[in-house]
Amino acid sequence: MKPTIRQVEYFVAVAETGQVMRAAERCSASQSSLTIALKNLEVIVGTPLFVRHAKGLRLTDAGERFLRHAYRILNATDDALHEARTLPDDAGGTLRLAVTETISAYLLPSVASMLSKRFPNVELTLIEGVRHELEDAVLGGDVDLALLLVSNVVAHGLVSQTLLRSTRRLWASPGHPLLDLPSVTLDDVREHRFILLDMDEHVQTVERYWRAANVDPAAHFRTRSIESIRSLVAQGYGVSILSDLVYRPWSIDGGRILRRDLSIGVPSMDVGLVWAQHRPPQGLTERIVGALRALIREINERGHFGVE
Repeated sequence: MKPTIRQVEYFVAVAETGQVMRAAERCSASQSSLTIALKNLEVIVGTPLFVRHAKGLRLTDAGERFLRHAYRILNATDDALHEARTLPDDAGGTLRLAVTETISAYLLPSVASMLSKRFPNVELTLIEGVRHELEDAVLGGDVDLALLLVSNVVAHGLVSQTLLRSTRRLWASPGHPLLDLPSVTLDDVREHRFILLDMDEHVQTVERYWRAANVDPAAHFRTRSIESIRSLVAQGYGVSILSDLVYRPWSIDGGRILRRDLSIGVPSMDVGLVWAQHRPPQGLTERIVGALRALIREINERGHFGVE
């Protein structure tokens, strides 16, 4: 007997929230049906996947191993549905698409793959650069569209359309004391080693929301490597605040990373399309904008952004 997709979805929801009630709300299911589904899943797997503690449920070692495969199962199912529903567009032409570093790492593979399959006769040129250079390229006509962090777009003459609002949350290792607090403030975070990402103007964003909360930011370590942050957090060396778009539950060395919301209003990381106001999307470009909008909406609905 094999698990159902619904059982796998319930399992992932409980693994990520740590509570049956929150997982049931996320899955629009009753707590009783979710609990029964999890018990049946443990029977199928042949070993306990969760242990109870004072605040909810925690994964067992077997549960941690199963979670990796659960993500792959859900991703493969989503990919299969997307492939089956996508009809090729036989239009021909060219498209010059520019992206910043964060987009290149976390969205571009899905974007490039979708465009090549959906528009097989379109010659796609991909360009990576820093925001202000790409804004100039869009305004100057050297780029047709740019996929950027639109909360950072400042150049006049540009039109932006937000496609994804990615929540920023606290990252910590399992058992970290911040995870047990009733709520977490930036004052609380400041008492621990804070690992700061230096990519795509992230530092300026961090400084803005820390100062808005009247807390001086204190970075213990500053790096351009998200993988370094993941490993440091997973090993319990420090904590960070990063968006769901770049979240992965494991570091390269196999350590686990958990997330939780902060009690203050940390701005989301907003991803969107940008084009020149005097050159709005038309024809082929307009159809590509629609395809990108649908793809990123689907990625957002998945919630785990291709996590494995």
